[in-house]
Amino acid sequence: MNKLAIIGGSGLYNIDGIKDEKWLNVDTPWGKPSDQILEAKIEDKQVYFLPRHARGHKINPSNINFRANIDALKQLGVTDIISVSAVGSLKEELEPGKFVLVDQFIDRTFARVKTFFDKEIVAHVSMAKPTSPGLMKACEEVLKKLNLKHKVSGTYLVMEGPQFSSLAESNLYRSWGCDVIGMTNMPEAKLAREAEIRYTSVAMVTDYDCWHEDHEDVSVEQVIKTLLSNADNARKMIVEVVKNFENFIDPKDPANNCLDTAIITDRSHWTETTKQELKNIAGRVLKS
Repeated sequence: MNKLAIIGGSGLYNIDGIKDEKWLNVDTPWGKPSDQILEAKIEDKQVYFLPRHARGHKINPSNINFRANIDALKQLGVTDIISVSAVGSLKEELEPGKFVLVDQFIDRTFARVKTFFDKEIVAHVSMAKPTSPGLMKACEEVLKKLNLKHKVSGTYLVMEGPQFSSLAESNLYRSWGCDVIGMTNMPEAKLAREAEIRYTSVAMVTDYDCWHEDHEDVSVEQVIKTLLSNADNARKMIVEVVKNFENFIDPKDPANNCLDTAIITDRSHWTETTKQELKNIAGRVLKS
């Protein structure tokens, strides 16, 4: 059975018609996730919502417990994640209010733990194609249906933050051909892959970072204003995707069973302690 989770801002779950709402406490070997996880139904389809920064936006991007977030969702049986996040634009044609369906990342974060396999058991999953093509297609079809401005395929530069970019940094990332810049999708996407959860990223452009000479430097006020104006569109997208995402699941998705060929450490070195720590994430392969 396929289950979808949405990771994003606190207001994404304020959806008309949502029912059977229940906030769940989930413990993980990595600590507590960002917040309780909302279990609910949209037209009889079960869905989960995880406020990435906690309700009220209380967690700095660098302090998000990404491992706990992914582990908690895996425990709930989540097979697919749609990440919804605010980003700055690095290209003229990606104006505020536009959606970008991300299919590549450049990870420039440096203060975060980026793997579940950090002691005794070592695994190397492929991130060549870091997002799930089927989920991205599901989102694309919905954005078309709703007639919302969007771009299919884009590179997301993930910076550490919490400060916004310097002008020199912004221009450097533009020279690399990046489309958008944000602070939250790494190591989230990497950890989802290690957990064999299909993942896609829907980026909502809120500003032009600081490179555009005809626009003000990015500010929190500006970001929030654009986010609020676009939140209804994001919620409409979620409702439609929940209904139909299963129709787009790709049997050859790179996340499917990727741990089969990723673990390099010989079984003789696996300890029960580490196996217990990884049981939610990698129990399928550790038991085999």
